[in-house]
Amino acid sequence: MSNTSNTSRTQNAQKPRSSPRAGKSSQTRESRRENQRDSDQEDDTANRRPKPMEVLRHARGQLAELTGMQPESVSSFEQTEDGWTLEIEVMELARVPDTMSLMASYQVELDPEGELTGYRKVRRYERGRADPHRQGGR
Repeated sequence: MSNTSNTSRTQNAQKPRSSPRAGKSSQTRESRRENQRDSDQEDDTANRRPKPMEVLRHARGQLAELTGMQPESVSSFEQTEDGWTLEIEVMELARVPDTMSLMASYQVELDPEGELTGYRKVRRYERGRADPHRQGGR
């Protein structure tokens, strides 16, 4: 019996052992590669300027969240050196008939990534009335 136990000890001693460090090393390299890929994707996303339609949709959502009023239309949309400027029309007060509803125009300022940095009401009007200040192209 002792001969059998000696044989198994000898065989175990002769088997090449894989170093636990070798496994960790390859796992570490793979982990680093994955982290680099993730970092590259984040950089691409961070460096990518949003498309105009993305900015427009996001601005409407941000204004609705801040004011509690749903935007009806965007009457002006412009890219500036500092980001974006929009003029968004909202219904402030619904009336019957609809042409008597009170509307408001908000000037909305966004940073280059499309995040709202400020807004202000620039005019208030009845839906069915022409604005005398805006006739004739300003």
